[in-house]
Amino acid sequence: MIYEIRKHGDPVLRKKSEPVTEINEEIRTLLDDMAETMYASSGVGLAANQIGIAKRLITVDAGIDGESKIHKLVNPRITQKSKEKKDFEEGCLSFPGIIEKIERPAQITVQAKNEFSEDVEIHAQGLLAVALQHEIDHIDGVTFVQRMTPVKRLLHKKELKELKNRAVPK
Repeated sequence: MIYEIRKHGDPVLRKKSEPVTEINEEIRTLLDDMAETMYASSGVGLAANQIGIAKRLITVDAGIDGESKIHKLVNPRITQKSKEKKDFEEGCLSFPGIIEKIERPAQITVQAKNEFSEDVEIHAQGLLAVALQHEIDHIDGVTFVQRMTPVKRLLHKKELKELKNRAVPK
């Protein structure tokens, strides 16, 4: 099932998501639907709150080495960040048309459960690290616009206002 992506201005995007207490068939179906929605929208990541569900669930497929590799993560958390920072160009399905460079740690380690309740640990750099940080920010109620410098936010003021005016909170 493909969900509608919530856009800037929808309050669910600024809400910290609730932890998942049980990984069951409902959660597995939701993760499958999130992946389907992400691919249908040509995204590399999606957080559950972007489809209006405030649960700590994300899907990410950064296409490492040209191969698709989906990560369906439950209650993900960043456990390590490199001191080295890098600027990465980011966009967001909830902020269509806005692309900006965001400074983030160059390498991270993420711990989570997968859809089968197994512990997973992902050591990531490059696009995968960016996508994981971006989606974990989402489930913490933080958008990539909040990571922009004030000057960059000001440059996108008109686009942000138009998006917010079009958003219809559900």
